[in-house]
Amino acid sequence: MGLKIHNHTVVDHLDSTFAALSDSTRRAMLERLSHGPASVHALTEPFALSQQMISKHIAYLVRARIVIKTKRGRESVCTLRPEAIKTVSDWAMSYRRFWEESFDKLDVVVKQMKKEEDRDDKKHGK
Repeated sequence: MGLKIHNHTVVDHLDSTFAALSDSTRRAMLERLSHGPASVHALTEPFALSQQMISKHIAYLVRARIVIKTKRGRESVCTLRPEAIKTVSDWAMSYRRFWEESFDKLDVVVKQMKKEEDRDDKKHGK
């Protein structure tokens, strides 16, 4: 597989990324940020949460290095870091390849078994 378990930096980064993605509010924020940068105020609007809770969610995303928060005058703006999500995608793709190869091997075995079964049926007049 592409990512090695002994690469602690990748594993630690995946841990923090998955933890950040585990919350539906944070995933909704990321969905919004996938369309472009947004102010903290704009990220707050769709949620019935306090400004303090929204700030905690944003801080979690910043600590996980999924979002960059910058100041523009008096406003804080959040921007998605796509490379953080790419790490998760790369990790998942390595497992997808594993499962696809496993299913391909299983398919070969099933087809071989079916051929043998058909041969046996012909031998015994079924």
